[in-house]
Amino acid sequence: MQRILSTLLAFGFLLGSTEADDVTSPPPPKLAPLMRDFMGINGHFTFRPALYRPVCGLVRNYHPTGWDIGDDTSRPPDFPVARTNRVNWADLYGSWKKEGFTIDASLQFESIPQAKWKSPEADARAYGEAFARAFGPSTRNLVTSAEIGNEPEKWDLPAYRKLFEAMARGLRAGDPKLKIVTAAASASPGKPDPYSQSVATFDGLGDLYDVLNVHTYSMIEGWPTWRRVAPETPGIPYLRAVTEMTAWRDAHAPGKEVWVTEFGYDAGTKKPEPGTFEKWVSSTETEQARWLVRSFLLFSSLGVDRAYLYYYDDRDEPSFHASSGITRNFVPKPAYHAVAHLYATLGDYRFSRVVKDRKEDGLHVFEYVNPDKPKEPIWVAWLGGSPAERDLAKVIVNLDLPEGARVARLETMPLGAGAPPDEDAIIASASGWSGRLGPSPVYLWLKLP
Repeated sequence: MQRILSTLLAFGFLLGSTEADDVTSPPPPKLAPLMRDFMGINGHFTFRPALYRPVCGLVRNYHPTGWDIGDDTSRPPDFPVARTNRVNWADLYGSWKKEGFTIDASLQFESIPQAKWKSPEADARAYGEAFARAFGPSTRNLVTSAEIGNEPEKWDLPAYRKLFEAMARGLRAGDPKLKIVTAAASASPGKPDPYSQSVATFDGLGDLYDVLNVHTYSMIEGWPTWRRVAPETPGIPYLRAVTEMTAWRDAHAPGKEVWVTEFGYDAGTKKPEPGTFEKWVSSTETEQARWLVRSFLLFSSLGVDRAYLYYYDDRDEPSFHASSGITRNFVPKPAYHAVAHLYATLGDYRFSRVVKDRKEDGLHVFEYVNPDKPKEPIWVAWLGGSPAERDLAKVIVNLDLPEGARVARLETMPLGAGAPPDEDAIIASASGWSGRLGPSPVYLWLKLP
Protein backbone atom coordinates (compact mmCIF):
# COMPACT_ATOMS: atom_id res chain seq x y z
CA MET A 1 0.00 0.00 0.00
CA GLN A 2 2.81 2.40 0.87
CA ARG A 3 4.49 1.73 -2.49
CA ILE A 4 1.23 2.42 -4.36
CA LEU A 5 0.69 5.65 -2.43
CA SER A 6 4.26 6.78 -3.05
CA THR A 7 3.89 6.04 -6.76
CA LEU A 8 0.63 7.97 -7.02
CA LEU A 9 2.09 10.93 -5.17
CA ALA A 10 5.16 10.92 -7.35
CA PHE A 11 2.91 10.78 -10.44
CA GLY A 12 0.95 13.75 -9.08
CA PHE A 13 4.18 15.66 -8.66
CA LEU A 14 5.11 15.02 -12.29
CA LEU A 15 1.74 16.44 -13.30
CA GLY A 16 2.52 19.62 -11.38
CA SER A 17 0.73 18.98 -8.06
CA THR A 18 2.17 21.17 -5.30
CA GLU A 19 0.75 18.89 -2.58
CA ALA A 20 3.43 16.29 -3.28
CA ASP A 21 6.39 18.64 -2.93
CA ASP A 22 7.27 17.40 0.58
CA VAL A 23 6.87 13.67 -0.18
CA THR A 24 10.02 11.65 0.35
CA SER A 25 10.72 8.02 -0.36
CA PRO A 26 10.78 5.70 2.65
CA PRO A 27 14.29 4.88 3.86
CA PRO A 28 15.79 1.64 2.58
CA PRO A 29 15.61 -1.38 4.92
CA LYS A 30 18.40 -1.36 7.48
CA LEU A 31 21.08 -3.97 6.93
CA ALA A 32 21.71 -6.37 9.78
CA PRO A 33 25.14 -5.97 11.39
CA LEU A 34 27.96 -8.33 10.54
CA MET A 35 28.02 -11.05 13.18
CA ARG A 36 31.48 -9.92 14.33
CA ASP A 37 29.87 -6.57 15.23
CA PHE A 38 26.87 -8.30 16.83
CA MET A 39 28.21 -10.95 19.22
CA GLY A 40 29.33 -9.94 22.71
CA ILE A 41 30.01 -11.27 26.20
CA ASN A 42 29.53 -9.98 29.74
CA GLY A 43 32.70 -9.63 31.77
CA HIS A 44 34.14 -8.08 34.92
CA PHE A 45 37.54 -6.96 36.16
CA THR A 46 38.93 -10.55 36.15
CA PHE A 47 38.05 -10.90 32.45
CA ARG A 48 40.89 -12.41 30.41
CA PRO A 49 40.71 -10.80 26.98
CA ALA A 50 43.09 -13.17 25.19
CA LEU A 51 41.07 -16.19 26.35
CA TYR A 52 37.73 -14.82 25.17
CA ARG A 53 38.79 -13.07 21.98
CA PRO A 54 38.05 -16.16 19.82
CA VAL A 55 34.45 -15.99 21.02
CA CYS A 56 33.48 -12.42 20.11
CA GLY A 57 34.68 -8.85 19.61
CA LEU A 58 32.37 -7.01 22.03
CA VAL A 59 32.61 -7.01 25.82
CA ARG A 60 30.27 -5.48 28.38
CA ASN A 61 31.73 -4.70 31.78
CA TYR A 62 29.85 -4.36 35.06
CA HIS A 63 31.41 -1.08 36.20
CA PRO A 64 30.38 -0.26 39.80
CA THR A 65 30.02 3.48 40.28
CA GLY A 66 30.55 2.87 43.98
CA TRP A 67 34.12 1.79 43.32
CA ASP A 68 34.80 5.16 41.70
CA ILE A 69 33.32 7.57 44.22
CA GLY A 70 32.84 5.61 47.44
CA ASP A 71 30.43 6.96 50.04
CA ASP A 72 30.76 10.63 49.09
CA THR A 73 28.90 11.05 45.80
CA SER A 74 29.62 14.79 45.75
CA ARG A 75 33.37 14.25 45.51
CA PRO A 76 34.67 14.04 41.92
CA PRO A 77 36.12 10.66 40.92
CA ASP A 78 39.89 10.12 40.70
CA PHE A 79 39.85 8.76 37.14
CA PRO A 80 41.43 6.74 35.71
CA VAL A 81 41.75 5.04 39.13
CA ALA A 82 38.82 3.76 41.22
CA ARG A 83 38.81 5.39 44.64
CA THR A 84 37.83 2.43 46.84
CA ASN A 85 39.99 -0.40 45.47
CA ARG A 86 42.47 1.45 43.20
CA VAL A 87 41.54 -0.46 40.04
CA ASN A 88 43.14 1.44 37.17
CA TRP A 89 40.42 1.49 34.53
CA ALA A 90 42.74 2.87 31.86
CA ASP A 91 45.05 -0.10 32.29
CA LEU A 92 42.20 -2.60 32.52
CA TYR A 93 40.21 -1.32 29.57
CA GLY A 94 43.43 -0.71 27.67
CA SER A 95 44.36 -4.38 27.96
CA TRP A 96 40.94 -5.38 26.64
CA LYS A 97 41.11 -2.96 23.74
CA LYS A 98 44.62 -4.17 22.89
CA GLU A 99 43.14 -7.62 22.21
CA GLY A 100 40.64 -6.06 19.82
CA PHE A 101 37.55 -5.71 22.03
CA THR A 102 34.97 -2.94 21.71
CA ILE A 103 33.97 -2.02 25.27
CA ASP A 104 30.57 -1.17 26.73
CA ALA A 105 30.57 -0.05 30.39
CA SER A 106 27.45 -0.69 32.43
CA LEU A 107 27.73 2.13 34.98
CA GLN A 108 26.11 0.59 38.04
CA PHE A 109 25.09 3.70 39.91
CA GLU A 110 22.73 1.43 41.87
CA SER A 111 25.81 0.02 43.64
CA ILE A 112 25.37 3.13 45.82
CA PRO A 113 22.06 3.00 47.74
CA GLN A 114 19.63 5.71 46.67
CA ALA A 115 19.60 7.27 50.16
CA LYS A 116 23.38 7.76 50.08
CA TRP A 117 23.37 10.02 47.02
CA LYS A 118 23.86 13.48 48.47
CA SER A 119 22.56 15.39 45.46
CA PRO A 120 21.53 12.70 42.95
CA GLU A 121 21.08 14.91 39.90
CA ALA A 122 24.14 17.12 40.35
CA ASP A 123 26.38 14.25 41.43
CA ALA A 124 25.22 11.95 38.62
CA ARG A 125 25.79 14.64 36.00
CA ALA A 126 29.29 15.33 37.32
CA TYR A 127 30.14 11.63 37.40
CA GLY A 128 28.86 11.08 33.86
CA GLU A 129 30.87 13.98 32.48
CA ALA A 130 34.03 12.86 34.27
CA PHE A 131 33.64 9.27 33.03
CA ALA A 132 33.09 10.31 29.41
CA ARG A 133 36.05 12.70 29.46
CA ALA A 134 38.29 10.04 30.99
CA PHE A 135 37.47 7.06 28.77
CA GLY A 136 35.32 8.11 25.80
CA PRO A 137 36.20 7.97 22.10
CA SER A 138 37.42 11.59 22.03
CA THR A 139 40.11 11.12 24.70
CA ARG A 140 41.57 7.74 25.69
CA ASN A 141 39.19 6.02 23.26
CA LEU A 142 38.73 3.01 25.52
CA VAL A 143 34.96 2.85 26.07
CA THR A 144 32.58 3.36 23.15
CA SER A 145 29.27 3.15 25.05
CA ALA A 146 28.00 3.55 28.59
CA GLU A 147 24.83 2.25 30.21
CA ILE A 148 23.14 4.35 32.88
CA GLY A 149 22.50 1.55 35.33
CA ASN A 150 22.31 -2.20 34.94
CA GLU A 151 19.15 -3.33 36.74
CA PRO A 152 18.26 -0.47 39.14
CA GLU A 153 15.29 -2.38 40.56
CA LYS A 154 15.31 -0.48 43.86
CA TRP A 155 14.85 2.89 42.16
CA ASP A 156 11.29 3.97 41.36
CA LEU A 157 10.53 5.36 37.92
CA PRO A 158 10.56 9.10 38.80
CA ALA A 159 13.85 8.81 40.72
CA TYR A 160 15.53 6.79 37.98
CA ARG A 161 14.31 9.15 35.27
CA LYS A 162 15.80 12.16 37.06
CA LEU A 163 19.13 10.43 37.61
CA PHE A 164 19.15 9.05 34.06
CA GLU A 165 18.55 12.48 32.56
CA ALA A 166 21.25 14.08 34.71
CA MET A 167 23.90 11.43 34.04
CA ALA A 168 23.03 11.36 30.33
CA ARG A 169 23.54 15.13 30.10
CA GLY A 170 26.88 14.69 31.80
CA LEU A 171 27.93 11.93 29.41
CA ARG A 172 26.88 14.03 26.40
CA ALA A 173 28.84 17.01 27.70
CA GLY A 174 31.89 14.89 28.46
CA ASP A 175 32.02 13.22 25.05
CA PRO A 176 29.25 13.51 22.44
CA LYS A 177 30.76 10.54 20.58
CA LEU A 178 30.09 8.14 23.47
CA LYS A 179 26.92 6.11 22.89
CA ILE A 180 24.44 6.25 25.76
CA VAL A 181 22.53 3.08 26.61
CA THR A 182 19.51 2.77 28.90
CA ALA A 183 19.40 0.39 31.83
CA ALA A 184 17.48 -2.85 31.29
CA ALA A 185 14.07 -1.84 29.98
CA SER A 186 10.81 -3.49 29.00
CA ALA A 187 8.22 -2.59 26.38
CA SER A 188 5.86 -5.38 27.46
CA PRO A 189 2.28 -4.41 28.33
CA GLY A 190 1.61 -3.95 32.02
CA LYS A 191 4.09 -3.64 34.83
CA PRO A 192 7.63 -4.78 33.91
CA ASP A 193 9.54 -7.36 35.89
CA PRO A 194 11.41 -6.04 38.95
CA TYR A 195 14.71 -5.90 37.07
CA SER A 196 13.61 -3.71 34.15
CA GLN A 197 12.46 -0.13 33.84
CA SER A 198 9.35 0.60 31.81
CA VAL A 199 10.37 1.96 28.43
CA ALA A 200 7.93 4.79 29.12
CA THR A 201 10.64 6.11 31.44
CA PHE A 202 12.46 7.45 28.40
CA ASP A 203 9.54 9.27 26.76
CA GLY A 204 10.69 12.73 25.76
CA LEU A 205 14.37 11.94 26.34
CA GLY A 206 15.23 10.72 22.85
CA ASP A 207 18.14 13.13 22.48
CA LEU A 208 19.78 11.68 25.61
CA TYR A 209 20.14 8.03 24.59
CA ASP A 210 21.21 6.05 21.56
CA VAL A 211 20.40 2.47 22.53
CA LEU A 212 17.48 0.67 24.17
CA ASN A 213 18.62 -2.19 26.40
CA VAL A 214 16.90 -5.55 26.98
CA HIS A 215 17.69 -8.36 29.44
CA THR A 216 15.92 -11.63 28.69
CA TYR A 217 16.24 -15.21 29.92
CA SER A 218 14.39 -18.25 28.57
CA MET A 219 12.95 -19.39 31.89
CA ILE A 220 9.78 -21.42 31.96
CA GLU A 221 9.73 -21.26 35.76
CA GLY A 222 11.00 -18.68 38.23
CA TRP A 223 11.55 -19.29 41.91
CA PRO A 224 12.27 -21.89 43.24
CA THR A 225 13.65 -23.77 40.18
CA TRP A 226 14.65 -20.96 37.78
CA ARG A 227 14.40 -23.63 35.09
CA ARG A 228 15.48 -22.55 31.63
CA VAL A 229 14.37 -24.09 28.37
CA ALA A 230 15.09 -23.94 24.66
CA PRO A 231 14.92 -20.39 23.25
CA GLU A 232 12.15 -21.24 20.76
CA THR A 233 9.84 -22.73 23.43
CA PRO A 234 6.28 -21.45 22.81
CA GLY A 235 4.62 -19.39 25.50
CA ILE A 236 7.69 -17.98 27.25
CA PRO A 237 8.47 -14.24 26.96
CA TYR A 238 12.11 -14.77 25.91
CA LEU A 239 11.91 -13.66 22.29
CA ARG A 240 8.72 -11.70 22.76
CA ALA A 241 10.52 -9.28 25.10
CA VAL A 242 12.82 -8.45 22.20
CA THR A 243 10.19 -8.12 19.49
CA GLU A 244 8.10 -5.90 21.77
CA MET A 245 11.09 -3.62 22.24
CA THR A 246 11.93 -3.43 18.54
CA ALA A 247 8.27 -2.71 17.78
CA TRP A 248 8.24 0.08 20.40
CA ARG A 249 11.47 1.44 18.95
CA ASP A 250 10.05 1.48 15.43
CA ALA A 251 6.91 3.28 16.60
CA HIS A 252 8.36 5.73 19.13
CA ALA A 253 12.12 6.00 18.65
CA PRO A 254 13.05 5.21 15.04
CA GLY A 255 16.76 5.15 14.44
CA LYS A 256 17.66 3.98 17.95
CA GLU A 257 19.50 0.71 18.34
CA VAL A 258 18.27 -2.22 20.42
CA TRP A 259 20.80 -4.34 22.32
CA VAL A 260 20.19 -7.53 24.25
CA THR A 261 22.87 -7.09 26.91
CA GLU A 262 22.03 -10.15 29.00
CA PHE A 263 20.91 -13.64 28.04
CA GLY A 264 22.32 -16.96 29.11
CA TYR A 265 22.01 -20.37 30.72
CA ASP A 266 23.23 -21.92 33.94
CA ALA A 267 25.09 -25.17 33.29
CA GLY A 268 26.66 -26.71 36.37
CA THR A 269 27.67 -30.15 37.57
CA LYS A 270 26.96 -29.88 41.31
CA LYS A 271 23.75 -30.50 43.22
CA PRO A 272 22.38 -27.58 45.21
CA GLU A 273 22.59 -27.48 48.99
CA PRO A 274 19.49 -27.24 51.22
CA GLY A 275 18.23 -23.66 51.42
CA THR A 276 17.21 -20.94 48.96
CA PHE A 277 18.48 -22.76 45.87
CA GLU A 278 17.75 -26.36 46.85
CA LYS A 279 15.24 -26.75 43.99
CA TRP A 280 17.34 -24.88 41.43
CA VAL A 281 17.49 -26.74 38.08
CA SER A 282 20.55 -26.57 35.86
CA SER A 283 20.71 -26.93 32.11
CA THR A 284 23.22 -29.42 30.80
CA GLU A 285 26.46 -28.17 29.31
CA THR A 286 25.33 -29.41 25.89
CA GLU A 287 22.05 -27.51 26.23
CA GLN A 288 23.92 -24.37 27.24
CA ALA A 289 26.06 -24.62 24.11
CA ARG A 290 23.12 -25.24 21.79
CA TRP A 291 20.86 -22.62 23.31
CA LEU A 292 23.47 -19.86 23.37
CA VAL A 293 24.28 -20.40 19.69
CA ARG A 294 20.64 -20.59 18.69
CA SER A 295 19.86 -17.49 20.75
CA PHE A 296 22.51 -15.52 18.87
CA LEU A 297 20.98 -16.72 15.60
CA LEU A 298 17.43 -15.90 16.66
CA PHE A 299 18.32 -12.44 17.97
CA SER A 300 20.15 -11.67 14.72
CA SER A 301 16.86 -12.24 12.87
CA LEU A 302 14.82 -9.88 15.06
CA GLY A 303 16.29 -6.48 14.21
CA VAL A 304 18.66 -6.45 17.19
CA ASP A 305 21.96 -4.59 16.80
CA ARG A 306 24.00 -6.42 19.45
CA ALA A 307 23.66 -9.37 21.83
CA TYR A 308 25.87 -10.08 24.86
CA LEU A 309 25.84 -13.54 26.41
CA TYR A 310 25.96 -13.96 30.17
CA TYR A 311 28.56 -14.94 31.48
CA TYR A 312 32.30 -15.22 30.90
CA ASP A 313 33.36 -17.49 33.80
CA ASP A 314 31.91 -19.43 36.73
CA ARG A 315 33.03 -21.51 39.70
CA ASP A 316 30.42 -24.25 39.20
CA GLU A 317 28.21 -22.95 42.00
CA PRO A 318 24.75 -24.61 42.02
CA SER A 319 22.59 -21.49 42.21
CA PHE A 320 20.82 -18.94 40.04
CA HIS A 321 23.21 -17.26 37.54
CA ALA A 322 26.24 -18.79 39.29
CA SER A 323 27.12 -21.41 36.68
CA SER A 324 26.43 -19.43 33.50
CA GLY A 325 30.04 -19.02 32.38
CA ILE A 326 31.26 -20.36 29.07
CA THR A 327 34.42 -21.20 31.00
CA ARG A 328 34.72 -22.77 34.45
CA ASN A 329 37.69 -21.49 36.41
CA PHE A 330 38.87 -20.17 33.03
CA VAL A 331 38.79 -23.62 31.41
CA PRO A 332 36.51 -23.71 28.33
CA LYS A 333 33.17 -25.48 28.61
CA PRO A 334 31.39 -26.90 25.53
CA ALA A 335 29.57 -23.57 25.10
CA TYR A 336 32.91 -21.80 24.61
CA HIS A 337 33.77 -23.99 21.63
CA ALA A 338 30.27 -23.76 20.15
CA VAL A 339 30.15 -19.96 20.34
CA ALA A 340 33.74 -19.61 19.08
CA HIS A 341 32.81 -21.77 16.08
CA LEU A 342 29.76 -19.57 15.39
CA TYR A 343 31.92 -16.44 15.56
CA ALA A 344 34.64 -17.88 13.31
CA THR A 345 32.09 -19.17 10.80
CA LEU A 346 29.71 -16.22 10.54
CA GLY A 347 31.85 -13.29 11.70
CA ASP A 348 32.08 -11.80 8.19
CA TYR A 349 28.42 -12.57 7.42
CA ARG A 350 25.17 -10.81 8.26
CA PHE A 351 21.67 -12.19 8.69
CA SER A 352 19.85 -12.10 5.36
CA ARG A 353 16.54 -13.93 5.67
CA VAL A 354 14.54 -16.70 7.29
CA VAL A 355 14.43 -19.57 4.83
CA LYS A 356 12.30 -21.88 6.97
CA ASP A 357 10.48 -21.41 10.27
CA ARG A 358 8.17 -24.37 10.66
CA LYS A 359 6.22 -24.45 13.88
CA GLU A 360 4.96 -27.99 13.38
CA ASP A 361 8.39 -29.66 13.63
CA GLY A 362 10.63 -26.82 14.88
CA LEU A 363 12.67 -26.59 11.68
CA HIS A 364 14.63 -23.34 11.47
CA VAL A 365 16.80 -22.37 8.50
CA PHE A 366 18.43 -18.93 8.43
CA GLU A 367 20.55 -17.47 5.65
CA TYR A 368 23.68 -15.37 6.24
CA VAL A 369 25.51 -13.50 3.49
CA ASN A 370 29.05 -12.19 3.27
CA PRO A 371 28.78 -8.87 1.40
CA ASP A 372 32.05 -9.66 -0.40
CA LYS A 373 30.81 -13.11 -1.46
CA PRO A 374 27.09 -12.76 -2.20
CA LYS A 375 27.06 -15.98 -4.26
CA GLU A 376 28.30 -18.04 -1.31
CA PRO A 377 25.73 -17.73 1.48
CA ILE A 378 25.70 -19.93 4.57
CA TRP A 379 22.51 -21.56 5.75
CA VAL A 380 22.22 -22.52 9.41
CA ALA A 381 19.64 -25.23 10.13
CA TRP A 382 18.39 -26.88 13.30
CA LEU A 383 15.36 -28.38 14.99
CA GLY A 384 14.26 -26.60 18.15
CA GLY A 385 11.28 -25.59 20.18
CA SER A 386 10.78 -28.45 22.61
CA PRO A 387 11.49 -27.44 26.23
CA ALA A 388 13.42 -30.69 26.80
CA GLU A 389 15.88 -31.77 24.12
CA ARG A 390 18.06 -34.22 26.03
CA ASP A 391 16.68 -37.25 24.20
CA LEU A 392 15.82 -35.60 20.90
CA ALA A 393 17.21 -37.71 18.07
CA LYS A 394 18.24 -36.43 14.68
CA VAL A 395 15.70 -36.76 11.90
CA ILE A 396 16.08 -36.62 8.15
CA VAL A 397 15.02 -33.24 6.72
CA ASN A 398 14.69 -32.26 3.08
CA LEU A 399 15.53 -28.71 2.06
CA ASP A 400 14.87 -27.11 -1.30
CA LEU A 401 17.88 -25.09 -2.43
CA PRO A 402 17.79 -22.04 -4.72
CA GLU A 403 17.76 -23.08 -8.39
CA GLY A 404 21.20 -24.24 -9.48
CA ALA A 405 22.66 -24.05 -5.96
CA ARG A 406 24.65 -26.81 -4.30
CA VAL A 407 25.99 -27.52 -0.83
CA ALA A 408 29.77 -27.16 -1.04
CA ARG A 409 30.61 -27.77 2.61
CA LEU A 410 28.96 -28.72 5.88
CA GLU A 411 29.84 -28.47 9.56
CA THR A 412 27.92 -29.24 12.74
CA MET A 413 28.24 -27.10 15.86
CA PRO A 414 31.17 -28.51 17.87
CA LEU A 415 31.27 -29.16 21.61
CA GLY A 416 35.03 -29.38 21.93
CA ALA A 417 38.28 -28.00 20.58
CA GLY A 418 38.96 -29.09 17.03
CA ALA A 419 35.81 -31.19 16.94
CA PRO A 420 35.29 -32.53 13.38
CA PRO A 421 32.13 -31.80 11.43
CA ASP A 422 29.42 -34.41 11.62
CA GLU A 423 29.94 -36.27 8.37
CA ASP A 424 26.84 -38.28 9.12
CA ALA A 425 24.73 -35.21 8.50
CA ILE A 426 25.00 -35.42 4.68
CA ILE A 427 22.63 -37.99 3.23
CA ALA A 428 22.00 -36.97 -0.35
CA SER A 429 21.99 -33.97 -2.63
CA ALA A 430 20.01 -35.11 -5.65
CA SER A 431 17.10 -32.69 -5.41
CA GLY A 432 18.04 -29.91 -3.04
CA TRP A 433 19.62 -31.17 0.15
CA SER A 434 18.68 -33.97 2.52
CA GLY A 435 20.36 -34.52 5.85
CA ARG A 436 19.96 -35.40 9.48
CA LEU A 437 19.14 -32.43 11.67
CA GLY A 438 18.73 -32.08 15.40
CA PRO A 439 19.05 -29.44 18.12
CA SER A 440 22.71 -28.68 17.31
CA PRO A 441 22.89 -26.21 14.42
CA VAL A 442 24.33 -27.40 11.10
CA TYR A 443 26.14 -24.92 8.85
CA LEU A 444 25.72 -25.35 5.08
CA TRP A 445 28.03 -23.46 2.72
CA LEU A 446 26.11 -22.89 -0.52
CA LYS A 447 27.38 -22.13 -4.00
CA LEU A 448 24.94 -20.18 -6.15
CA PRO A 449 25.15 -20.10 -9.95
